[in-house]
Amino acid sequence: MALTKPYGSWLSPIDAGLAAAHDGHPAFAGFVGGEAWWTEPRPLEGGRRALLRRRPDGREESVLPAPWNVRSRVIEYGGLPWTGTERPGDPRGPLIVFTHFTDQRLYAYEPDVPGAEPRPLTPVSDVGGGLRWADPRIHADRGEVWCVLEEFTGEKQTDVRRVLAAVPLDGSAAGDRAAVRELSDGRHRFVTGPRLAPDGAHVAWLAWDHPRMPWDGTELMVAEVGADGSFGGARRFAGGPEESIAQVEWAPDGRLLFASDRTGWWNLYRAALDGTPVALCQREEEFGGPLWQLGLSWFAPLDSGLVAVVHGTGATALGVLDPETGEVVDAAGPWTEWSASVAVSGTRVIGVAASPRSAYEVVELDTRTGRARVIGAAHDDPVDPTYYPEPQIRTFLGPDGREIHAHVYPPHHPGHLAPDDELPPYVVWAHGGPTSRAPLVLNLVIAYFTSRGIGVADVNYGGSTGHGREYRNRLREQWGVIDVEDCAAVALALAEEGTADRARLAIRGGSAGGWTTASSLTTTDVYACGTIIYPVLDLTSWSDGETHDFESRYLDTLIGPPDEVPGRYEERSPVRHAERVTAPFLLLQGLDDVICPPAQCERFLERMEGRGVPHAYLAFEGEGHGFRRADTLVRALEAELSLYAQVFRIDPAGGLPTLELTK
Repeated sequence: MALTKPYGSWLSPIDAGLAAAHDGHPAFAGFVGGEAWWTEPRPLEGGRRALLRRRPDGREESVLPAPWNVRSRVIEYGGLPWTGTERPGDPRGPLIVFTHFTDQRLYAYEPDVPGAEPRPLTPVSDVGGGLRWADPRIHADRGEVWCVLEEFTGEKQTDVRRVLAAVPLDGSAAGDRAAVRELSDGRHRFVTGPRLAPDGAHVAWLAWDHPRMPWDGTELMVAEVGADGSFGGARRFAGGPEESIAQVEWAPDGRLLFASDRTGWWNLYRAALDGTPVALCQREEEFGGPLWQLGLSWFAPLDSGLVAVVHGTGATALGVLDPETGEVVDAAGPWTEWSASVAVSGTRVIGVAASPRSAYEVVELDTRTGRARVIGAAHDDPVDPTYYPEPQIRTFLGPDGREIHAHVYPPHHPGHLAPDDELPPYVVWAHGGPTSRAPLVLNLVIAYFTSRGIGVADVNYGGSTGHGREYRNRLREQWGVIDVEDCAAVALALAEEGTADRARLAIRGGSAGGWTTASSLTTTDVYACGTIIYPVLDLTSWSDGETHDFESRYLDTLIGPPDEVPGRYEERSPVRHAERVTAPFLLLQGLDDVICPPAQCERFLERMEGRGVPHAYLAFEGEGHGFRRADTLVRALEAELSLYAQVFRIDPAGGLPTLELTK
């Protein structure tokens, strides 16, 4: 029989340690010969990324022990950090090349050679952020690995150049920067890794420049490959300032395949080098996404001419597209979200997928039979799944009648009910990016709150991806306005319909979501408190050398060109309006964060001194932009719950460290 207890006081088996242990998910799936490989987080091992393989007998095997950390820092958000080749007939087995996070060098490794250790392929540079590598491809016949090189030329974060590069596999560049062969001329600020045509005579990649972000406009570049491996005659094949091409590959017949949003939606196109691009499946759906990391893969061509695709509006599916008919046949299964991590081998497709009842896992689709099955990182319920939340896909109306997409997670517990006369507290979640979105997947952090009797509304505010270019362009020059209004509209709608307690609404978010949270606390009276996580707080300094190069001109689009609208940068910065904050808040920050540096938090807190607003600041050594260590995740989550407990006047069951709020 269910017990009647107030919202927020329900005893839950989902504690902070459990949520932390399951933070993150597998990524960058690929094939080495017929074996599936991928990376996977290890929160309990200092937050490193492990490299795993699935043996032919079905065993999962971690390839590199701690402290090896397979993760790139190119553009700070990283990208594809590994590649491999099978080497048939070679007794040494496969060859793997990967980026090690600590020194950012490329390493070669032969995992099947007894006693083998990773050997460096690239040198170390002491200039600025050093040398970094991402999106590699092994070309064994040329004795090279082709990839993106990010090279710092000075101490500032914007003192950087990026080129396509060829690194010798023999290790001759391990101590000699001059042995790295540059393939492109460096005229573009940003590039993705080169993709070699089947005939070896042409190569394609994507490029873009400040102030554009890759979802604003990119160029598909094509060049000829000379006998000596040099690139010549580079030209723009497609794309431009208002056309975002998210990915390019070669079809087996030598034609280009690319995902472009030229119609307002990322759709798939095919073209011969001397032909006109033709849409393969023109729909108001996304067959691509925002290129936050280099080497993301929403589609992959099969040898048969078919194409494996991740597609959808909001939620995504894995399907197989017939380019001749435009028909897409989706894989059957429970998954509602597929990452941009698709790879193929023969008739097999692998991807990374999740659902509201399962965390991300590695899934294989056999295109011959249509059967999909989990082959790696299989979800295993750490608690009784009856404690998981039951999400609702909702569409709300905001100002001017505009639609706002959100996922609402009401409080849910199999053994508890709340008194009939009580409405639950709700926390509005603002996702990061902001050109990103909140997926509909099992998240134990959300379950941590809902299983205790605190609801969550995960808002895909205007500017989010997954709903076409028009929807994401709503945020152009409106950051700090549209996102704030949309989150408030969802919160107030939940209160007005009797779903949430109007007096017990909170907002939380990290990175760009931290900005939306702080902006909400300085411009609205909707929320009783907020949790601000590694945020942007000061637009002027953030765009003037205080952040990394990739996003250093992002605000030109989100706010407006600083030389044209300088007052807007002051007007919207939460740090300039700290006196408007009246609600209690928790501020969480990594001290190694170079994207949203702790200096912004410190300036914000200085302006809060003596104002009598309860708040707390937790700063974590060794953490950057996005917490990865289990102890950090536990401390942050328990502190957040303690904030809500104090403000909402609830008594969490099971005990909780009290967050000390200062004034």
